[in-house]
Amino acid sequence: MVFLSRQNFPAALALINRWLTRFSAHRLNGKGLYLHARSLVLFGDTQRDQGALVGPLSANRSYRQALGMFGELDIPRRVAQIELSLAVVAEMTGELQSAAHRYERLAADERLSGRDRARSRLWVGTALSKDGDHDYAARVMAEATREFDDLGEAEDWSVAQQKLALAYRGAGDLGRALHFIELARSSGSDDTPMQRVRLSTAHAHILLSDRATSGQGLALLDQTAQLAVSSGLSHQLRSIQTIRQGFENAGGRSI
Repeated sequence: MVFLSRQNFPAALALINRWLTRFSAHRLNGKGLYLHARSLVLFGDTQRDQGALVGPLSANRSYRQALGMFGELDIPRRVAQIELSLAVVAEMTGELQSAAHRYERLAADERLSGRDRARSRLWVGTALSKDGDHDYAARVMAEATREFDDLGEAEDWSVAQQKLALAYRGAGDLGRALHFIELARSSGSDDTPMQRVRLSTAHAHILLSDRATSGQGLALLDQTAQLAVSSGLSHQLRSIQTIRQGFENAGGRSI
């Protein structure tokens, strides 16, 4: 988990695979099966962060295997957490309406902690904003922000400011977009490559939306792409490339 949190994927996978391959799942008792399922979730997290979303060795497959095991063990909280992870995979593969509906259901699911329910609500807004419904997305995100504040979840609160900034960028309100991205930059942590890439990508996207700051945005986007490549964050790299391509297709105008 420590290696994964630092995006040290080779070290994380070496440890995870050691336990996944040492014992056959069907020969394990309840405690062993629980640990095997937890390892599958970590494997899924590792693949998701690297952009391996579907296929034989993907996040989707690993999560679904773990889902079956936790269902067999009758651990509702773990089942709900994996359902949330699968909704994230659905969003990342472009199934935005499906993901939004799943998030909305999980935002009211008592199997999840208050933090996970608030994150689900925030991600309803994320999916809808990606699908073009920026105004409603911003309202949902603002509600999630208040929940994070009530829960004392400072890091999640900061991430919510970043998501709000992108929703307002999509709605064409660059003043609010800049306000919220500055809140995110001043309040959040950037001590891992994933955090730096996500925050810098959002900031660059907003800068590219204004002709006066587009040059600064391009420079930041290029720096962020280099960090994504060196950290093995292929999904984030694809997002960066999509943003740059959109800017270039617009003839270098604001996007």
